Amino acid sequence: MSIRGLKKKQPKTFKVKIITVDAEMEFSCEMKWKGKDLFDLVCRALGLRETWFFGLQYTIKGMCTWLKMDKKVLDQEIPKDDPISFHFLAKFYPEKVEEELLQEITQHLFFLQVKKQILDEEIYCSPEATVLLASYAVQAKYGDYDPNFHEPGFLVHDELLPKRVLRQYQLTAEMWEEKITAWYAEHRGIARDEAEMNYLKIAQDLEMYGVNYFPIAQNKNHTDLLLGVDAKGIHIYSINNRFSPNKSFEWSAIRNISYSEKELTIKPLDKKAEVFKFFSSQLKVNKLILQLCIGNHDLFMRRRKVDSIEIQQMKAQAREEKARKKMENQRLAREKQLREEAERAKEELERRLFQLEDEARQANEALLRSQEAAELLAEKAQIAEEEAKLLAQNAAEAEQERQRLEITALKTKEEKRLMEQKMREAELIAVKLVKESDRRAKEAEHLKQDLHEAREAERKVKQKLLDITRLNYPHMVNYPQYSPTDTRDANFDKGSVKLDLKDIDLKRLSFEIERERLDYLEKSRRFEDRLKELKSEIHALKLEEKHSGLYS
Repeated sequence: MSIRGLKKKQPKTFKVKIITVDAEMEFSCEMKWKGKDLFDLVCRALGLRETWFFGLQYTIKGMCTWLKMDKKVLDQEIPKDDPISFHFLAKFYPEKVEEELLQEITQHLFFLQVKKQILDEEIYCSPEATVLLASYAVQAKYGDYDPNFHEPGFLVHDELLPKRVLRQYQLTAEMWEEKITAWYAEHRGIARDEAEMNYLKIAQDLEMYGVNYFPIAQNKNHTDLLLGVDAKGIHIYSINNRFSPNKSFEWSAIRNISYSEKELTIKPLDKKAEVFKFFSSQLKVNKLILQLCIGNHDLFMRRRKVDSIEIQQMKAQAREEKARKKMENQRLAREKQLREEAERAKEELERRLFQLEDEARQANEALLRSQEAAELLAEKAQIAEEEAKLLAQNAAEAEQERQRLEITALKTKEEKRLMEQKMREAELIAVKLVKESDRRAKEAEHLKQDLHEAREAERKVKQKLLDITRLNYPHMVNYPQYSPTDTRDANFDKGSVKLDLKDIDLKRLSFEIERERLDYLEKSRRFEDRLKELKSEIHALKLEEKHSGLYS
């Protein structure tokens, strides 16, 4: 057979690009392949066995649709791109992630998809829960927290929180990183798959987790409700509230779901219950709703049946894998602990060695210092011996000086006593002189007053005598040799004698006053001289006492 014949027999293919949450793959598909053939190829490439949760999604005319497994790929209404793009996503969600997600790859794909839905705000999450979820995402990506390696700013390029939360609180990126790191540090020892599972266990309790919403109306003209389909059943919401449903139909309580054009009917298992009918905007929407309802209902019923052999094998393998990983993690943890202990012991030994080296160096330095100190002490001992001799000599001289000072002190005490006695005598003399001065001043004042009165009387007598002379002897001037002998003459002579006597008393009195004044001045001069002598003696004694104090 020729090469050209072989080329003709090769089937025609078309290119497909598969986009997962974190990767892209390209495949060549045969023209006759159905959706299941492409889906199985992708699952084999990913190593995925829990295929019932996933599907291939594409967008056509603004509406997200899932690739049908039982129809040819090219026969479906898909984009005419080259290559044709499909998104490999979780189509159905488990009720309990910890029990139903068996493979690590399944957990990882769910973790990435739910994380993206929370960041894109398709699933509402409170700010506190977003910080906790972000810490588990950081643990899954970076492993255990190490402050020496994970320095501030290591999360600056990671998208961990919804923009709604960032807008709601006026916090800087450093503040958010600090909050996330505080939780992140608490997750030490948790492996990547455990961190992702903890993330999913928190996320599955959120009200909008795993719910597909569709706008519906109870009549043909108004779209005022939302229909939600999830793993537990069908829920009816008001248009502004996606958290609390107004009405719910569990899968176990639904007997039948059907649609006719845009109308879709839900018949409860209880025949007496009211049949719920609603209208959607397009026929495709009803088909999509019915497709999701069938898939979720099948999974709901399968969870409540005995596991198939394949599921039992997968669960056994998952348990064995978990046990193996647990033992491996424990072994790694022990090795890590031993390595850390060995490193700490090594650091301790290095520190101890450095400390011993430092102590040896300090001991050598101390030995050198002690030798130098010994030499200095020997020199100081010699100097001290010489100083002791000198001090003994000085002590003898000091003893002699002390004896001399004691004698001087005795003399000083005696002189001080004499000086104090002289000072007391001077004070007594001064007091006496003050009193004498006061007495003499008073006497002088009296004498001055008596002298004044005597002179006044003398003046008056002289004036009277002059008046009498003029009256009795008007011509006495012209007859100087005339000497009368009558009574008047006798009286005149007597008055003259009296005047002479008065003059004599006045002179004597003035003389006595002058003499007493001179005596007073002489005594004052002598007292001042004596005071000066006493001051000189006191000053000399004070100087001598000061010198004696300095010597002592």
